[in-house]
Amino acid sequence: MTAARSYTAKDITALEGLDPVRKRPGMYIGGVDERGLHHLCWEILDNAVDEAMNGHASEITLTLHPGREQITVSDNGRGIPVDKHPKTKKPALEMVLTELHAGGKFEGQNYKTSGGLHGVGASVVNALSKSLTATVKRDGGEYRMEFKRGKPTTKLLKKKGTARGTGTTITFEPDATIFPKIEFDADTIRQRLEVTSFLHKGVKVVFVNDDAKTRETFQHENGIADYLNAVIKQRSTRPIHDADFALERDNGVRMEMCFRWTESTDEHVRSYVNGIPTGSGGSHESGFRAGLNKAVRNFIDTHKLTPRGVKITPDDIREGVVAILSVFVPDPQFQGQTKDRLNNPEVQPTIDNALRPALEQWLNENRSVAETIVARIVAAARARAASRAAADAITRKTVTSSNRLTLPGKLSDCTAPGRHDSELFIVEGDSAGGSAKQGRDRVTQAILPLRGKVLNTESTALTKVLSNKELSDLVTALGCGIGKHFDPGKLRYQRVILLADADSDGHHITTLLLTFFFRHLRPLIEDGHVFIAVPPLYRVEVGKEKFYAADEADRQRILAEVNGRAKPEITRFKGLGEMMAKDLWDTTLNPATRRLLRVEITDALAADTVMNELMGKDPSARFRFIMDRAEDAEELDV
Repeated sequence: MTAARSYTAKDITALEGLDPVRKRPGMYIGGVDERGLHHLCWEILDNAVDEAMNGHASEITLTLHPGREQITVSDNGRGIPVDKHPKTKKPALEMVLTELHAGGKFEGQNYKTSGGLHGVGASVVNALSKSLTATVKRDGGEYRMEFKRGKPTTKLLKKKGTARGTGTTITFEPDATIFPKIEFDADTIRQRLEVTSFLHKGVKVVFVNDDAKTRETFQHENGIADYLNAVIKQRSTRPIHDADFALERDNGVRMEMCFRWTESTDEHVRSYVNGIPTGSGGSHESGFRAGLNKAVRNFIDTHKLTPRGVKITPDDIREGVVAILSVFVPDPQFQGQTKDRLNNPEVQPTIDNALRPALEQWLNENRSVAETIVARIVAAARARAASRAAADAITRKTVTSSNRLTLPGKLSDCTAPGRHDSELFIVEGDSAGGSAKQGRDRVTQAILPLRGKVLNTESTALTKVLSNKELSDLVTALGCGIGKHFDPGKLRYQRVILLADADSDGHHITTLLLTFFFRHLRPLIEDGHVFIAVPPLYRVEVGKEKFYAADEADRQRILAEVNGRAKPEITRFKGLGEMMAKDLWDTTLNPATRRLLRVEITDALAADTVMNELMGKDPSARFRFIMDRAEDAEELDV
């Protein structure tokens, strides 16, 4: 028996300066994927926005440089201080960019409200950048300092002569040893900048895309009122009343909100705290929903507008509401450095108490509008009752008196559903279903063939969804229910795998199924149960060797690798139904050799927007999407 190794002070590692950030970047930016990469951009942008938010800047410019690996953010604010700190004797600019929790936002004297509260944003960006250059104009001078991976490479340098104006300019390039892929997305940045201009009315926000040689200026004098109209138009829905409800208050928490009821079948709230999007909501959204529900409920009860036999729920009241909520909190407590959710408990009653009386008064002063809204709510309550009845019918239909599941006849179930490795393959058509049934592992793999293209469930009521036989059979096979009866604990398979042909029709079917899961069974995606199979488009046989290619590029790669051997024989699969059962097993079903893509939602707001644009009723959004990618048309498989 060996003696236990001693544990002493020398075993303790103390990371100094910005070393903790480089050692554990995920703790500060949420990860090193595409979302984490763009978070660097948002941190620097937020600092510029803080200057505008507090009345010190009127213009912000973000430049995406050629190659999309480098970003510059500049503002015409006061400029980061450059004088020496009395304790450290270092220039304040150096402290802000090299020390965690160094900034001017803690005491509340320089910034009434701030998005970059934690004082780690700029220094984290510096730590995770291959290079960063800061240029400051203030007090009649222009100053410059350069850094590499968080450490200064120059002293604070002052340019000769005097400088006009004030402001801060930060140029940075993320470190390739930290981020696997460095490529900023122009559309993501553009959307963030446009939203910034909506939330801070009057501020000019400029996006210079040097990579595409374009320049756009965003400026909205009506602020979030313009934003609300843009979102309603984007979602291809129609308001049921003309004037929106708008409220501005400053009672410790400065709040701006505006909303309308629309014909949409869901509630859509975009919320922000100090200009930062809070995709996971928080106490401000809770206060908004509480105030909205109470005001409408009081109006309905006071005027006795509820029809007999109709039970109105908070979901009915909020159905169809499209809202913009922007609050400015002096001391925001975000959930994590990525600032995705507001945790301040005092914000909820503040917003609730401000919204409730104001909305109730607005409803009483606009009776015709109010009655239109109430009629829409009653209709939602009746539709929800019908949906519940339809869901109940499916639940009753799937269970017999002996409490055994009554599964769809076309489902070829596995012998061990519920196991940690059980899988349901949703396949395109009976032909593909037949090959999959022959090639599968019968113990763990179930096959459910669907006939044709399923219903597009974007903006479709649950009642209509459940009346569709293909989707009804799918819900029954999953076993976890839907809507009010959804219970993830009853899901019969660990993985739900979408398996369609590797062509345009197959991609369309996959998109329709993803729309269904996103709109009606989203928790299955969020819990990591939904996957997309990647079947091959080609088989390449060289002598006794066999290769499978997912697409044309993959086929060319394989041909280049086998060049000089026996003459290759190439088979193009027109569909999964044409594949031999063994081929299907080797390429798509066998866990050891197949390719699966897990479906993930990294940005719920962006996913909602894309889904609505591509699958919604307005064809113009799809047309723009196609035209923007027209240069790739030759790659389409038609």
